[in-house]
Amino acid sequence: MTTIHLHKSTTATPEQFVAALTDFGPGRSDIFSRSADGYLKVHERGIDQADVTEGSGGVWERMHYDWSDVNHVVVTTTESNTWGGKSGFTYTLSPQPDGTGARHQGRRGPQQR
Repeated sequence: MTTIHLHKSTTATPEQFVAALTDFGPGRSDIFSRSADGYLKVHERGIDQADVTEGSGGVWERMHYDWSDVNHVVVTTTESNTWGGKSGFTYTLSPQPDGTGARHQGRRGPQQR
């Protein structure tokens, strides 16, 4: 399992960050280039959770998004043609006086065959 850690600051509030992350409408690829509109399918969406398939270039994954804690968003891969294991992402958001500190942890495991 490969784990990638990224840290970034933004002028957006945690609520604005989560709103952008969980906007599964047309044009998502303008923000997330690896989420082509042709692959995007929202299977289910609630107040603070969603089940979504997205991808691009022949690679897709179905993911469960949980943002019940606005400062800790968990995205878990439930099905994929490429990724397996316990793949997914975690976003830990820290409010700051001038915006938000965002820590991203991505986990990628091979698909089990």
